[in-house]
Order: sequence, then C-alpha cells, then structure tokens
Amino acid sequence: MGQFISNISITSDLGANTIRLCLTGENADWFYLEGRTIRLNSSVSRVLDREVQGSVLVAELTCYEDDVIQSHYRILVEILNENDNTPNFLQETIQPFTISELTAVNSVVFTVKAADADGDMISYIIDQSSEDAWFFRIDLPNSGNVVLNKPLDYETRTQLQLVIWAWESNTVEKFNTSVALTVNIQDGDDQYPHFLPCTHVSQSVPVCMNPIYTANISQKHQDLVLEFSPGPITAEDGDRGIDSPLIYSILSGDDRGRFVINNVTGEIRLTRAVENRRLMPNFTLNIMVFQVDDRLKYSVTSVLVRVLCENKFPPVFNRTTFKGFIIQSSSPASIVSTYGNQVLQVQVSDQDFSDVVARDEESGEEVSASVDIEVLQRGQPVPRGAITEQQLFGDVDSRLAGGIAVVSLLMCLSAAMFLLLRTIRRRRQQDPTDHGAVALGKHPNVASSSPPVFMDESSYNRRAFSRQYETPSQADSFHGPHGIYTRKQSLPPPPSSSSSSYITDPADIRDTSHLGDPKEVT
Repeated sequence: MGQFISNISITSDLGANTIRLCLTGENADWFYLEGRTIRLNSSVSRVLDREVQGSVLVAELTCYEDDVIQSHYRILVEILNENDNTPNFLQETIQPFTISELTAVNSVVFTVKAADADGDMISYIIDQSSEDAWFFRIDLPNSGNVVLNKPLDYETRTQLQLVIWAWESNTVEKFNTSVALTVNIQDGDDQYPHFLPCTHVSQSVPVCMNPIYTANISQKHQDLVLEFSPGPITAEDGDRGIDSPLIYSILSGDDRGRFVINNVTGEIRLTRAVENRRLMPNFTLNIMVFQVDDRLKYSVTSVLVRVLCENKFPPVFNRTTFKGFIIQSSSPASIVSTYGNQVLQVQVSDQDFSDVVARDEESGEEVSASVDIEVLQRGQPVPRGAITEQQLFGDVDSRLAGGIAVVSLLMCLSAAMFLLLRTIRRRRQQDPTDHGAVALGKHPNVASSSPPVFMDESSYNRRAFSRQYETPSQADSFHGPHGIYTRKQSLPPPPSSSSSSYITDPADIRDTSHLGDPKEVT
C-alpha cells in the first residue's frame, strides 16, 4: 500500500515562478504524488493483478511552470508475474459428447482444453476412480486428446461418465482443477431383429432365443386369424435406438396357401378348413423377419398349428366343495389334508380332453369349486368322512363332541343293564325246581308218595317218538304239559309205605292233574 515508485528531481532558474506536476495517462489512477515522490496507489481492496491490468502500467508526468508546460515524461512500471491462478477448462471443450457405438478402438473421440492465467504448462489425467474410466485413456499428457480404450455397446450402456483433471506441471504449487464429462453413446446398426418375447441365452450372453409359437384349430375353422401362445407373433429390431422397419414372410409350411401372413403386422390367417385331422394333425411353419434397409439382417422362428377335435364339453370338477383340514400353527408349507388324513387333491375332468386341469385352453371355458379348509387343534384327529362329521358334530367344537360321546356311552350302559336284569328275572320265573319231574326208568312200575302225574296219550307218544332221535344230552330232560321232566340216573328201591301205590299196567294210569301240582315221581 503506497509502495514507492520513484523520486522526482526538479531544477529551475532562481527567478522561476510556481512549478506544478501532474500525472495523466491510461494507468494514472494507479499512481499518486507525495511531494516529489511517485507512489503506487494500491490497497487491501485494490490489488494489482497482472492477469487483469497487463504486464506494464503506463502513465505520463507533466511539469508546469506558471501553467506552461515545461517538460513531459513517461512512467513505465512492469508488473511481475506471480502464480496465483488455477487452471480452468474451456467450456466449449467440456460439453456433453456423442459418439457412435461403432467407433473404432484406439481412435481419438474428443479433446479437452484448460487454460492458466499465469501461463503455466497444463497436463491432463483421467480419474481412475470414476465409474467408466476404463473406457478411455489420455493420448499424451499435455495434448488433452481422449482415446477410446474399449469397444462400446449401446444395448448395454447408453451413457458414460468420467472425470478429467487438469494440473500445472511446471510450478511448485501444482494448482489443478477437474471436470465431470458426459459421453452419450449413439446406437449403430449392428444387431439383428428378434421375435418376442426375448429370452436371453444367459445373463452374461444377451442373445435372444426365438420362441416357438403355438395355436389350436379344429376342422370347422376357416378364414380365421390365428391366436398364438405366446402371442401375437411380433418382432423388433435389435438396435432399439434405430428401430428399423421389419417385413414378415413364410419360408415354408404354408400348405399351398392354407396359411398366409401379413408382411407388416405378422398376423397369420387360416384360409381354408382342414379336411381330415387324422391325416394332418399338425402344421409346422417357418417364419422369417428381416430389416427393410438390410435384408441380410434377419431372424427365423417356428410356428406350430395343432388340429384338435371340436370342443363340446366344459371342464368339470369332481365335486363342488372340497373339505380340507390343517393343523393350527402349521408352517406355511404344510400339506392340506382331507377326510381319513388323506392329502387334499383337487381334480377336474373334461370329456373333450383328458388332460385338462381347470381351464379349456381352446375355448377359454373355466369352472370353479370352493375349497373349505378347517383348522384343527393340536391332537384333534382328522374326520374320517363328511357324512359322519356332519350328522354327529356339524360345526361343534371338540369339547362339545366329547360330552356328547360320554352321554351316549352312559345311555348304552344303562340299556345293557336293563336288558340283563330283565333276562335274569325271566329265568327265575322259569326255575325248574318249582315243578315236578317225571323220572323215566327201565322198571315197569313207578311209585310215588303223592298222587301221580300222567301225560295224555298223544303227548306221551309224541315225546316218546322224539326221544328216539335225541342225543344223550338231550334225552336227560324234556318238556311236558305240566313242566319240565328230568331223568333220574338211578331208581331207589320201592318204599314200603302203605301210602305208596304201584302201577303195574299202563292201562290203570288215570289223569290226576286235578289233584294239584305235580311232584317228583319216585
């Protein structure tokens, strides 16, 4: 501030009048006079900058005596350079670039430039930490030429990003600066068309495998636009950025015009019906698609047309409601069971096709059934059948079902006891000890201390006849009109009581049933 520039020495005659000094010129404001001393007019807020004011400050000093110019001097002050500036990239060299994916490797794709106000030498380098740095390299450090290092692919990357540094190579300070560049990749015609949907060979090989289109027709169909699966038949140019127009054609399998294709849309039409599906159950067509501007870029796929029987019946489930059970708190992969702890299987049948599951692929007819899943408590058995469960329990829980089972068991036990007691009572009423018995022996006379009991002749003959056919165990007892008669194994000697009577002749036997209950005959 107020830096000394020069002293002024003035000599004049003794009679000279007033002398006046004056600074003029382009840079006169950078100087001021302090007596006969010239000083630099700078301050903290007003700094001399060689890059702004230039390398030299020029001013003129005029000397006046009595307002008359006596002399005229030029003041030249050189500004020395100081490295106080960083390099700056030229804006026109760092705008977004666009290059074709077909650009050859090792060719210069663009050039960057940076300037330093101090005039220092600038060098360039690519920041290797940037995402796409490996695609490029700097040809010469001081040239700023960027060279393509790897081939480009529009289908993989459509835009690249990289960072370039510019730095002073001939200074101690090594001032530097950086810029982020965007490189847009332009699509080139290097891909072939492909049919949709596109299935890549693998993740690392982005090459499409063409699908096989299938369609179903019947003998009654004719003049019909076919619907394919997957469908419709369509293709696209592999170069998405170009999207060249395509043409479709049938290479083979059109069966003498039975099938025709729309060259623009790829739509296939059946022109006439199939006469006999047994002779021609299938048709295989080869379809080609190619670019209008380059017929050598093409792709081929296959089309399968199946001739089916006429569809007459819709698919039908084997039942309208499926009952299933699953244990509570089971894992997500648990199997649903049905009655008898069998795996629940949902089955459907179609009289037209034996392999239809739930949807008729030809007509689109569908049928549905409800699936009723019941969550069982842990330890609760799966019901054995729908009828048993619905009749006995319905929707009651396991506790109520257990109570009903206990009550039913008690009722059964009570009924059994009742029947047992009744049987015992009947047997007591028919006890043979309350009746007389007739002992039959070989002795012709039978003695009794009580009035004898006689059978009528028809009953006697009937019993006698039956005894011939009885087994030994059966012959020990038989039924008579007055009770049960048993055979005694031995006959005691006849008593000597006078009250006894002897029967010596069967003719003397009389009916004595009026005398009272029969007694044992001895």
